[in-house]
This record gives sequence, structure tokens and C-alpha cells, in this order.
Amino acid sequence: MKIDKYQLRGRSLILAFVLPAFLFLIVFFLVPVISGIVISFHVSDKSTLDQFFSAPFAGWNNFRELFLSGGSTFDQLIDAFRNTVMYSICVSVGSIGLGLLGSIIVMQKFKGVSLVRLLLLFSWIVPSYVVGLLWGFMWQQEEGIINTLLFDYLHWDVLSGWFGAHWEYTSIGELIKPNWLTGSNTIWAIIIPTIWRFWPFCMMMFLTGLTAIPKEIYEAAELDGATKHEQFFRITLPILKPIFALIVLQSLVINVYSFNIVAMMFGNGSGFPGKHGDLLMTYIYRTTFQTWNLGLGAALSTLLMTMMLVTVFFWYRLFWKGVHDN
Repeated sequence: MKIDKYQLRGRSLILAFVLPAFLFLIVFFLVPVISGIVISFHVSDKSTLDQFFSAPFAGWNNFRELFLSGGSTFDQLIDAFRNTVMYSICVSVGSIGLGLLGSIIVMQKFKGVSLVRLLLLFSWIVPSYVVGLLWGFMWQQEEGIINTLLFDYLHWDVLSGWFGAHWEYTSIGELIKPNWLTGSNTIWAIIIPTIWRFWPFCMMMFLTGLTAIPKEIYEAAELDGATKHEQFFRITLPILKPIFALIVLQSLVINVYSFNIVAMMFGNGSGFPGKHGDLLMTYIYRTTFQTWNLGLGAALSTLLMTMMLVTVFFWYRLFWKGVHDN
């Protein structure tokens, strides 16, 4: 089939638009991924850093060291994995729940709804590293605004005491305020700011789905005698199922790879979140750039990437494919 000059020009124009994006993906995605996989099979540390790919070949030793080294290194890895699972689940559930609730609220017609929508998006606009810095100050034990609000103004120690909560006091009867950045409280100190930042994104996604639902469906349901409760569970939620599928996947990936908020909250990236706050990404960062064990860090990154690829594959097969078929 003969191609005229106009078709050829159109194809050249398409290629001109696609090629920069394709080159960008190769340079900034594919090359780093392949480099990380290659480094994971080499002894790459301070002594061999200048050799890069010419460093001594380690085979599977870096991967074996992750699980067979024992001691504090392995314990920190297990803690980081456990915290990441809990963190990802809590942030996903909290963000999706608040996002759905917020989208339903701003779908209502009331005065100033446009301003409310704008204000609710504020936390999503703030960069994640700024969120980490701000909440790091807010969680401070004595000067932090959270403890000041809870205990100096709301007297939460008295209110919670009615429900059996116990607080520690000094010898002269002064309340010892909780330290949110150490101990078992740490995991909640990183979960809450992440939900605060991420839930407006979920709200906008749900809002997009809600505005696409024809009003005639609800009008027909009302004529059939369906209550608001029945309309929500039998009409709204089933129609929003593809949105749920997308948000669940994106939330899972974002939260597993979360780094900025936790890193900036503890020492501006140089601190250690502790046993109850360490995540896989902060553990990989310390292993790679603080101890300069690039081979071990690359091995852990490769394992994490493989685990996420497998998770996304099964998620697609079990959840998204069913949504698409329906």
C-alpha cells in the first residue's frame, strides 16, 4: 500500500512526540533498574566503589546475607518489613476511607462548596518532605502543637482517664507528655501525616467517579423506593469499583516506596526512625548510603521490586481483570 507524504508526515510527527518520552523512560527508568540489578551481584562498597561494574563478582552472596547474616541487621530488616506492611495497610485504609467520605461531602450542593474543595486539597499540594519536617516539629514532646493541644487545652489525660487510660506523672504531679517519635508510638506518628497528605488525592479520584454517574440512575432508584443507604451500597459503590481498583494499587505502591515523610521527620534524612518506625525504604537508604554497602542495598531493592511486581501481577489477575470483565 502506497503511503502519501501527508501520512508519512503524520507518522513522523507522532514519532517526534513519542521519542522524547521513550528516551526519558530508558535513561531515567530502565538504565537505573538494570544497573541496580547488576550491582546487586557485585561486591560494591567503599573499597570497590570506583570500580562500579568491574567490582568483584559476588553471585548470590548479597541476597544470602540479607537473610542468613543474623544479628541486628536481620532484626532491623524484619522490623522494617513488619512496619511497612502495617504502615501501607493503615495509610491505604485511612486515605481511601477519608477520600470517599470527603468526595461525598463535596458532592453536596451548599454555599462555598468550591472553596471547601480547594481547602481540602491543601495537604496534597504540600511537598512530602515539607510534611515530614512540619509534623516532626508538631510531634515534639514538650513544644509540639499536638501535645500542647491535647494535654494543655483539651486535657486529654483527664478525659481518657474516664475510659481507663493511664498516664505517667512526675514526683510533683506534673504530667509526662507522650513522646510520639520514640517507642511504639512512632508508627502512628508516621501513619497519620501520610494519611493527612494522601487522602485528598483519593478524594479527587472518587469525585471524578461520582460526577460521572448519571443522575437518572438515582432518580429511577428513588422511584423504586430505594433509600439513600441502599443507593450508596447498590449503585454508588459498584460503579466506583474501578476507581477503588486503581486507588488500591496506587496507594499500595506509593506507601511501600514511601520515604520522604519518614526520612525528614527523623534527622532530616540522617536519623534512625527506630524499631517501631523504620520502613523498608529508610532501611535501604541507610544500608546503601550510610554504611556504603551498595551491593547489599541493591540486592534488597531488587527483591522489593520483584515482590511488588508479583503483587501487582496477582492483584491485576484477581481484582482488576474481574472489574474489567464486568
